Amino acid sequence: MDPTVLIVEDEAAIVTMLRYNLEREGMQVVEAGDGDEALKILAETHVDLVLLDWMLPVMSGIEVCRQIRRKPESRDLPVIMVTARGEEGDRIRGLDTGADDYVTKPFAIGELLARIRALLRRSGPAQPQGQLVYSDIEMDLAAHRVSRNGKAIHLGPTEFRLLRYFLEHPGRVFSREQLLNAVWGPNIYVETRTVDVHIRRLRKALNDVKGTRDIIRTVRAAGYALDSETAA
Repeated sequence: MDPTVLIVEDEAAIVTMLRYNLEREGMQVVEAGDGDEALKILAETHVDLVLLDWMLPVMSGIEVCRQIRRKPESRDLPVIMVTARGEEGDRIRGLDTGADDYVTKPFAIGELLARIRALLRRSGPAQPQGQLVYSDIEMDLAAHRVSRNGKAIHLGPTEFRLLRYFLEHPGRVFSREQLLNAVWGPNIYVETRTVDVHIRRLRKALNDVKGTRDIIRTVRAAGYALDSETAA
């Protein structure tokens, strides 16, 4: 089945351009001109990915993203923010709120389409079956679930892939560049600071379990590792 992309944008010219190019790629498109309409569509329609503007009437894109992540049925839905707000602080806020990627206007349509394809590939059904276990963390690949000390951990799609990569290579230190290539893909341009944002979100989710310590080790000038010794 062709993937369905929800465009949440109030500029008609941008919507028309995005629709034309997405449909050329074989994708189905639905549109929302404001945040309220977007949330109503998500409640009634199956969507595979959201392109979300920040500056929207009625409700900001940041609030829309926040509400998407709060609801169990849309918690794992891939979201790309497409906005004119290009300051580093805006990027970090967008990613911290739950966006999986952040693209600034004006953008190259070829690059945006590549990001969409990559995110759809990564968020598709996991092919390998089975379970990954390290220390008190368990990941069920078939059910796409994570738990720590028996308590369910809710992760966004990027954090899930990041944790999976760590679980597949416990104890090994990875640089930001290595994590970008492994989790985001080698042909997708993402700033290295993006890794820090998602590591912070992953840490917060894992450390919300009572009685546990931080299992992600930060190695100065080197990167990050999943290391139970740090949680001892």
